[in-house]
Amino acid sequence: MKIDSLSHLVGDTNRPLLNKTIGKLLEDAASQYPNNTAIISSKQNTRMSYSELNQTVNTVARSFIALGLKKGDRIGIWSPNNIEWVITLYAAARAGLVLVNINPAYRLSELEYALRRVGCRALVLAKSFKSSDYTEMLRALVPEVDHCRPGELKSEALPDLSTLILLGDYKLPGFLAFSDVREGFDAGPAGLAELGQRISPDAPVNIQFTSGTTGSPKGATLTHNNIVNNAYFVAQGIRLSNTDKVCSPVPLYHCFGMVMATLACANVGATLVLPDSAFDPLTTLEAVSQEKCTALYGVPTMFSMILNHPEKASFDVSSLRTGIVAGALCPEVLMKQIIDELNMSEITNCYGMTETSPVSFQSAVDDSMQVRTTTVGSVHPHVEVKVIDENGNTLPRGERGELCTKGYSVMQGYWNDQQKTDESIIDGWMHTGDEAVIDEHGYAAIVGRIKDTIIRGGENIAPKEIEDYLLTHSDILEAQAFGVSDSKYGEIVAVWVRLHDKATLSEEQIKEYCKGQIAHFKIPAIVKLVDEFPMTVTGKIQKFVMRNATEKALRQHV
Repeated sequence: MKIDSLSHLVGDTNRPLLNKTIGKLLEDAASQYPNNTAIISSKQNTRMSYSELNQTVNTVARSFIALGLKKGDRIGIWSPNNIEWVITLYAAARAGLVLVNINPAYRLSELEYALRRVGCRALVLAKSFKSSDYTEMLRALVPEVDHCRPGELKSEALPDLSTLILLGDYKLPGFLAFSDVREGFDAGPAGLAELGQRISPDAPVNIQFTSGTTGSPKGATLTHNNIVNNAYFVAQGIRLSNTDKVCSPVPLYHCFGMVMATLACANVGATLVLPDSAFDPLTTLEAVSQEKCTALYGVPTMFSMILNHPEKASFDVSSLRTGIVAGALCPEVLMKQIIDELNMSEITNCYGMTETSPVSFQSAVDDSMQVRTTTVGSVHPHVEVKVIDENGNTLPRGERGELCTKGYSVMQGYWNDQQKTDESIIDGWMHTGDEAVIDEHGYAAIVGRIKDTIIRGGENIAPKEIEDYLLTHSDILEAQAFGVSDSKYGEIVAVWVRLHDKATLSEEQIKEYCKGQIAHFKIPAIVKLVDEFPMTVTGKIQKFVMRNATEKALRQHV
């Protein structure tokens, strides 16, 4: 790592970058470790070796081609964690498709926006998850599905969408069953081997929606090289090998679950363990104990819930060695608990963003406790970073400014949004919107956010998304959303609302208006009705004043 007196770092370049597709990554793993267990889904009581996974992926990829999906087409996946999610990830990549990760918590308006924004040709979906009946939501969005043959959907609302594939073996009008896709359709002359040779590692393979401060979610477009290499270096960062088992209760639709867990395992022939469809501290402990997992992933909130679970002492977690805590800075007291009570002496923390595939900084397994609790570690290999002032000048070490990232990991851009891409990536530098300080040893600390993104339990939320939705209520004149500190989630959503004259809407009614309409993690935990917002003399709304006042009121209430 190159170090100078300025806040400018270049990661190690001695280890060469990989130049392979996700399909080739799995092929190589199946060739090197055919009998190693690739994936275990505890909830589904299912496991597959790398050889079995590779064969299944080949069959599903051929089915996608037989369904008329062509290289570069977008295929969405809307599902909680399961083994089919992982199969779809690899099969889409092998067929030359672009996988579009859709948050399982999305409601109708969010789903429609995502599918329309990227022009999804196909959607793989679970039948339901928690309180969401996905098939009923699809019928509300595209009622034509009940009157079409599977694979031949023609919808006014979503004109690009033609194929719906339902996980399981359900036989519903207009839907194909994933069980049939998994059995295989005749793909005709389009051979996978030939197709694989025509897929460039620099081609887009994944779109993940990320919230900013400018309104609707943007589709960060990632290439094979982006995420295969990031997964490779993450795996090296925790000394992952083909004898490891990684328990990953984090969502697959996030880079955390998809790249840092799934693809990291494939890079070294390790085993991915999915304990449940969504995070649950009890099923996570059960999976670690039963499968003798050596690594555990999570955001600080997850680790806190695991450590404080009343049945924790009854599980043997002595097999654990390492893991990753990410999504927010881990407090020292929690890090010490993780190391002492979960036996994870080699745990690391990571920092990054979806747009950088995602990891830019990672602590080392042998870094001191101080480094692992006050910084996000050192810059990743082949990544270049700098901290700049408002004029774009690189700052000296120890000074606070905006963190910018450059290198192989920077996304291709926001899908079909050149303006937002150009605003975020300038001369190859991704402007993160995060404020950072780099010390004399090259360790970085994230000290704030230039952007107003709310991070609730690892979920990034754009305040404007919530504000725009609230303004659809006829009684609401203005709304301002922001995050306030919370011991459990890191941050929770608060909104201040101005009503139209004579409107009598209550704070509880505003919360109810959001339920079932926007994702649960975006629903305001705190609503305050006000007559005016604090502003500067130039008319700029001061969210920090609202945040401070709200947090003061919460402290007084406690």
